[in-house]
Amino acid sequence: MNYIWEVVGRQPTGQQQPSGADTIQKLCDRVASSTLLEDRRDAVRALKSLSKKYRMEVGTMAMDHLVRILQSDRTDTEILGYALDTLYNIVCSDEEEEPEESQQKQEDDLGAQFTEKFIGDPDNITLLLTLLEEFDFHVRWPGVKLLTALLKSQCAPVQSIVLVSPMGVSRLMDLLADSREVIRNDGLLLLQQLTKGNTAIQKIVAFENAFERLLEIITEEGSSDGGIVVEDCLLLLLNLLKNNSSNQNFFKEGSYIQKMKSWFEVGDDNSGWSAQKVTNLHLMLQLVRVMVSPVNAPGATASCQKAMFQCGLLQQLCTILMATGVPADILTETINTVSEVIRGSEVNQDYFASVNAPSNPPRPAIVVLLMSMVNERQPFVLRCAVLYCFQCFLYKNQKGQGEIVATLLPSTIDASSVSAGQLLCGGLFSADSLSNWCAAVALAHALQDNLTQKEQLLRVQLATSLGKPPVSLLQQCTNILSQGDKLERRGSRVQTKVGLLMLLCTWISNCPIAVMHFLHNQDNVPFLTGQISENLGEDERLVQGLCALLLGICIYYNDNSLENYTKEKLKQLIEKRIGKENFVEKLGFITKHELYSRAAQKPQPAFSAPEHMLFDHEFTKLIKELEGMITKAVLKSSEDEKKEEEVKKTLEQHDSIITQYKELIREQDCQITELKEQVASLSSQSETLQNTVTQQFSQIQQHRDQYNILKLKLGTEQFSGIYHVNGLQPEERSQLREQLEELQRQNQLLQTQLTDRDSLITNFSTFRTCSWIRSRLSERAGVCLQEVELLRAQLQSQSAEITELQREKQELLRAPDATVRVFQKEVMEKELASASSTAAVMQTEKSQLQQELQESKKEQDDLLMLLADQDQKILSLKHRLKGLGETIEDEDDLDARDQSDDDDDDDDDEEECDE
Repeated sequence: MNYIWEVVGRQPTGQQQPSGADTIQKLCDRVASSTLLEDRRDAVRALKSLSKKYRMEVGTMAMDHLVRILQSDRTDTEILGYALDTLYNIVCSDEEEEPEESQQKQEDDLGAQFTEKFIGDPDNITLLLTLLEEFDFHVRWPGVKLLTALLKSQCAPVQSIVLVSPMGVSRLMDLLADSREVIRNDGLLLLQQLTKGNTAIQKIVAFENAFERLLEIITEEGSSDGGIVVEDCLLLLLNLLKNNSSNQNFFKEGSYIQKMKSWFEVGDDNSGWSAQKVTNLHLMLQLVRVMVSPVNAPGATASCQKAMFQCGLLQQLCTILMATGVPADILTETINTVSEVIRGSEVNQDYFASVNAPSNPPRPAIVVLLMSMVNERQPFVLRCAVLYCFQCFLYKNQKGQGEIVATLLPSTIDASSVSAGQLLCGGLFSADSLSNWCAAVALAHALQDNLTQKEQLLRVQLATSLGKPPVSLLQQCTNILSQGDKLERRGSRVQTKVGLLMLLCTWISNCPIAVMHFLHNQDNVPFLTGQISENLGEDERLVQGLCALLLGICIYYNDNSLENYTKEKLKQLIEKRIGKENFVEKLGFITKHELYSRAAQKPQPAFSAPEHMLFDHEFTKLIKELEGMITKAVLKSSEDEKKEEEVKKTLEQHDSIITQYKELIREQDCQITELKEQVASLSSQSETLQNTVTQQFSQIQQHRDQYNILKLKLGTEQFSGIYHVNGLQPEERSQLREQLEELQRQNQLLQTQLTDRDSLITNFSTFRTCSWIRSRLSERAGVCLQEVELLRAQLQSQSAEITELQREKQELLRAPDATVRVFQKEVMEKELASASSTAAVMQTEKSQLQQELQESKKEQDDLLMLLADQDQKILSLKHRLKGLGETIEDEDDLDARDQSDDDDDDDDDEEECDE
């Protein structure tokens, strides 16, 4: 038991003290060979006590034994706790001590080596996740700390193992529901490390109801007034939402944005904020910005902005913005947050424009913020935040741009109050170069993509000094550019020049009227060419590039209204004084500048120092758009321009022709659709008329059959006509008369419908819009005409039959002898009974005859086919006989002979009929 005495610091007298490595080796042997659980537990406890002092030795010799303890002694929570604590001490350095930098690096490298060895077997991570299900505090807490240390040392490999482990993330999410705050808080730290940079794990954690649980913890801990636990929850929320559109959408759809409003409720007394509260509120503002960041999808950002306005979150942020006593860093972050909540949202921008500061008299929040921006005493980061807020307010907001420009126009200036336009002009011409740059960029955003405001700003007149006439704002900007001596005295010549050049480029781009005003001043073009052609230092090369850009815009958007400065003359001037290649080289220097690349990354102006504020994000997009077009316009010859203009005119003509054809095709499509509808309507009408004619024809046929049967039965008797009529009752005669009248009315209706159809078909036949429509409709019209002719023939036959029936009725009604009516009636009744039975027999015979007729038609078709085959054979035999020299009568002779025989037969038939 010497190793136990060595561990506890006591040993028998008279023996030499072994080294730490020897002791650890003996303890490892004891762990591996002891059969009693108590012995193994004591040995592991001893290894734990030595693991901090002899980290290298314990990690090298005891790690495998400790892993086997975790696998085999699952029932004993005490030994599991010792083993987990020992592993934690191995992979993580002692945080209580503060070693030197070189020693700390060695400690980190050692921890990384042991971590790599431990996760070399993925089953070890799976085993650790299984142990976290153990509720015992002495097992769960060391397990959480060990997994957190592994993630800190080797994050990506451990994340991949946890991700493929069954229910791995779900087991870790259970830590947030632990009633013991120590485990819950360390579980937050574990999830922070687990969710760093892994979108898949972030999604799983979010869908494990993490948002709900984290917001509950924040509320329980006191929201912004809470402690470090609130900070850990907010950091975890940032990990889950940043650059993760799926989680952002889930957060918005779950109505969690509405729950954030209570975080930003501040009282009247905002003095004495604790450092923890400042940190918490700063993270909460960052969380809002993540949801409305400009890098998100536009649709997702717009929906979050709408939700923030509807739930009152934007109003709460504006309250903090206008409150007094708010710490400077919180105020700065609040300004940035409000900026992104209103950026590109018309409703939010309109609300922000209506916010007033609690001053006497009340002033718009925009004016108060601009005062801070042009005040050189304010902190640099605060001025940058105000500039960003103003840019976001004007982003895609033509109404706001008009309101800002209107404060500069003579008709709207109010001398009794300070306006946004006055503050911008004051900053533009102040002695502070940073104010010059910020005011120039802010004014440029008021003109961005707004041709109307560019033209309106040309009306602005400035009073430079007493006794001198006012000058335009455009001219004053160019005057300041040309006054190099004054700029030198200001101490930051480049920053002021860059700001003014950016304003001028934005102003005159895509605005020929502004270009004309700029060129109208005779000093502007010589100043620009002189600046570009000079050999200046490295700092001035950027100014030269911007001057080249401004001159190129004057060429590209020139409408040739000034005779002395047409496009061709300006290009000749560049070629003579600067050189086209030199001009293009100076223009290309802009995009090669380091600060240009930084500004192009994101809209928010983020600069480490005031002297680095040279480029604006929106201006970098303008340069990217114009550089290629200006280069092409300068290098292009006059002949090429003429050819290009001719090509443009030709393309415009082609476009107009194509447009006309498109309109024609669109009209024809409409006409075709209408005609198709009319054809469908006519088809339905034709079917209806055909059905009606069929019904009428069947009724007429029935009357005809009845009439023929009676006529055949009574035709041989002397008084057949008298019997037929005088045997009828007055009611029967009236019924017959009504039937005849009904048939006449139906006949007239059918005639009217046929007349309408004839007119429609005539319209179709006269339609000549396009050839393929006529070919399609002619087929349909032909079918309709055939149907109409058939219906007309049937109706004519029906009308003739009706007329014949009426004539016979009148003749019968005029019979004179009425004395024998009683006798005739009795005879008629008998004959009618006999005729009814005969009609039934004839109906049966009729059906049989119809069946026989169908069979005869089928046989006739077969015979016709056989005759056709026979004719073919006869024709082939005739050809063969002709080939053999035999004389064969022509078919014409045979046909003539047959025709004469037929005529003779017809004459014989007529003679027999006469006899």
